[in-house]
Amino acid sequence: MNAFVPLNQPLPDLDTWTTWFRQAEIPVLGNSADALEAMRANEDDVDANLIGEMVADDPLMTLKILAFAATHRPERRVTDVETVTAAVVMMGISPFFQAFGPQPAVEDRLTPIPAALEGVRDVLRRAHRAARFAFAFAVHRTDLDAAVIHEAALLHDFAEMLLWCHAPHLALRIRAAQQASPSLRSNAAQRAVLNIELGDLQRALMKAWRLPDLLIRITDDKQAQHASVQNVVLAIRLARHSANGWDNPAIPDDIADVARLLNLSHDAALQFVHKVEA
Repeated sequence: MNAFVPLNQPLPDLDTWTTWFRQAEIPVLGNSADALEAMRANEDDVDANLIGEMVADDPLMTLKILAFAATHRPERRVTDVETVTAAVVMMGISPFFQAFGPQPAVEDRLTPIPAALEGVRDVLRRAHRAARFAFAFAVHRTDLDAAVIHEAALLHDFAEMLLWCHAPHLALRIRAAQQASPSLRSNAAQRAVLNIELGDLQRALMKAWRLPDLLIRITDDKQAQHASVQNVVLAIRLARHSANGWDNPAIPDDIADVARLLNLSHDAALQFVHKVEA
């Protein structure tokens, strides 16, 4: 693995950013890197479900596997591989371990920059919380795509995670700008520092990596008329607003929307989300 050299200067446009990130190796969480090596040592006892469970809480490893599977899909396969477990089944266990050697860990990269490590951990905590809400909503709705909805919520902010991992000083500049001016919108701060918006970069990368169409649609906030997209959007909103407690003034509106999505009363919806959090 090559020594980590952070990107310290913004790139000029979306195409340049997309090309740069496509060529950069995605680091994974330290727990995933360690678990992968433990599994490698006992490959004969490993199956696709075990790998899928290991990766389930790591959006970066999830992204890495789905991108690899999509760009190495056999020509005869006409359907998308929509989950990590399905991707490993398609590859096979031994080819999976051959393709994914020892992985660079986020923590190793960012330990020298504690503020950046805390920044990416904030995004990861929000992603994990959103994924739990999203999966619970999907199961309640008996949505057959519950596993993909869980992944969509987990991956919803992957471009922000990648920015913290690869360009931590630029990510810190965005955060400092927003702290200095609380009314400054995220998109405006991103354009000022990066010359692009992270949402545009994320959509470009999803297409470049040929991620599953269903995953792309579910993570597109502009298609909120679809129940699966509402499922993810509401989970992310609720995760963000309740991250520091349940007294955020936006939460009553979130609960009202959750109640409509799940066909529950307001009180039942509130009990439901508290049960998911417990």
